[in-house]
Amino acid sequence: QVWLVESGGGLVQAGGSLRLSCTASGRTFSGYAMGWFRQAPGKEREFVATINWTGGSTYYTDSVKGRFTISRDNAKNTVYLQMSSLKPEDTAVYYCAARRGVAFTTQSDYNDWGRGTQVTVSS
Repeated sequence: QVWLVESGGGLVQAGGSLRLSCTASGRTFSGYAMGWFRQAPGKEREFVATINWTGGSTYYTDSVKGRFTISRDNAKNTVYLQMSSLKPEDTAVYYCAARRGVAFTTQSDYNDWGRGTQVTVSS
């Protein structure tokens, strides 16, 4: 099992930026694809972004393309989500997740999850 802890959430005005971090411990980080998901109040959790083990392949949901960037530092066992041009509709609890192997966009493909970090974007 991989233990995941998210950080970096907070309150920001629309148009602002935040960088979320997710640090893994436990089993080796090697070979794990990482994903970011989010859950807004009253809505189901949804996919945001994913990155493969090498960092050479990334994929984003359409609503965040051009505004969010997922990256990773394997030496630090950490994955990041740089969020820019934030909108009120980005308000949600953001979760990171890990799965061994290929990066997928479906929640059920991920085995390990963090507890989430709250992001609130004010208008």
